[in-house]
Amino acid sequence: MSNSDDELEAIKQRKMAELQKVAAIKAMMSALSEPIVLTDSNFKSEVEKYPLMLVDFWAPWCGPCRMVSPTIEQLAREYSGRVAFGKVNVDENQMIAASFGIQSIPTMIIFKNGKVVDMMIGAMPKGQIEMKLKQQLSNNSSSIYG
Repeated sequence: MSNSDDELEAIKQRKMAELQKVAAIKAMMSALSEPIVLTDSNFKSEVEKYPLMLVDFWAPWCGPCRMVSPTIEQLAREYSGRVAFGKVNVDENQMIAASFGIQSIPTMIIFKNGKVVDMMIGAMPKGQIEMKLKQQLSNNSSSIYG
């Protein structure tokens, strides 16, 4: 085989690996239809696993948090396959809450490829949360799975 054949084969193999990675991520994302319970121990690995994730920081005693919870669950169903959703009980997971400087709840943080890209503080209406999600989905949508 010539050198150019080797190069073409290497490119083909890389492209195939990329496509398999994209397919695996899409399958993993579409299997999610409810928020993932995030803890101090699984937070980093879960947030980095998904290309786009909204995390709801809440507490059981928080009235506004309880008002937002059904909206988060509904959005998790509606955006299944495109956005992962997670919930962090700040009373039980104080290290994570402190690491993001969470002082008011509910606070929702949107992560893209493991990095914070947006934050919402307070009980936001569904339309406002959706607007933020759509904004992130449209920003570099081709690179979300890459």
